[in-house]
Amino acid sequence: MRRQDEAEDLVQLLTPEGERVAHPEYDLDLPKSHYRGLYRDMALVRRIDREAFALQRLGELGMWIPCLGQEAAQIGSGRALAPDDHVFPSYREHGVAWCRGIAPLTLMGMLRGTTNGGWDPRETRFHLYTIVLGAQTLHAVGYAMGVRRDGDDSAVVAYFGDGAASEGDVSEAFNFAAVFDAPVVFFCQNNQWAISHPVGRQSRAPIYERARGFGFPGVRVDGNDVLACLAVTRAALRHVRSGGGPFLIEAYTYRMGPHTTSDDPGRYRPAEEVDAWRKKDPIARLRAYLLREGMADEAFFTEVEEEGDRMALELRDGVIAMPDPPVDAMFDHVYADRHALVEEERAWYAAYLDRFEEPRA
Repeated sequence: MRRQDEAEDLVQLLTPEGERVAHPEYDLDLPKSHYRGLYRDMALVRRIDREAFALQRLGELGMWIPCLGQEAAQIGSGRALAPDDHVFPSYREHGVAWCRGIAPLTLMGMLRGTTNGGWDPRETRFHLYTIVLGAQTLHAVGYAMGVRRDGDDSAVVAYFGDGAASEGDVSEAFNFAAVFDAPVVFFCQNNQWAISHPVGRQSRAPIYERARGFGFPGVRVDGNDVLACLAVTRAALRHVRSGGGPFLIEAYTYRMGPHTTSDDPGRYRPAEEVDAWRKKDPIARLRAYLLREGMADEAFFTEVEEEGDRMALELRDGVIAMPDPPVDAMFDHVYADRHALVEEERAWYAAYLDRFEEPRA
């Protein structure tokens, strides 16, 4: 049995040193402006991520789920999507949200507790974050089965992590998708750690090989290579749209930060492992490629950095200015319509709060 940490059969178009390599099955040829656009996407998402982390430490967000180190997997796959494709994320897909037009401030509202989501999935084709591990894969397959029955040519992408891959929901989703030829791409971001549990303790075989057991193709891609992630996701989307059934992508990457802001990865991760992955940084390798090929200069990188700083300042001001919702707002969206029992509980809670001297907000 092959070890899980052996990155064999890894689709790669850009080495950690920023050198372009060819692949016989998955290749990519983009206009120069698109390469710069991918760099800008990743750099701005990282800057937003850093600012959100700082806001949580300042007490302005209840929690933050960093995506540091996973920008290539998210931007590469996100930019492969067509406007009508539907995305079912887990809770770390800030880069994919960026690609689908979700404003960073909207994400902050959810994690500040001022909204229950903040965006309309019918408009963005990007469904709400799912905290329950693996549940979104079943939702995605159900939606994809409906797409197929409607004769639509759009595709569905379900994002999940290596930890969620251990959930029964994911195996059930694989089986349903295979049996019903659902046009769904399963995109697993294998960032090596399910909180403090290493991937080698979750599965003896590489995650992408599971697809074979359910009867559909699976590919492992260098998750720190934005070009490879874009090329493989494009190919997977073509496969599912053509009626070929589901497709599994395992993006082999690394979570450089903590699982969430309540986690301390220094308690369970060896420093040498983090250092080794830092040399594979997705943004640094694309920067090196752009410079080597003469597609960007220092002025471009400075411009992107300044744009990110401006966005971070606006984000900070926007988060701090968010109004607190009424304390009884949690009763508003339990059901689509008013419900007698919920209204009874709302009245009880209001009476309870009125017992205190300070007026409720």
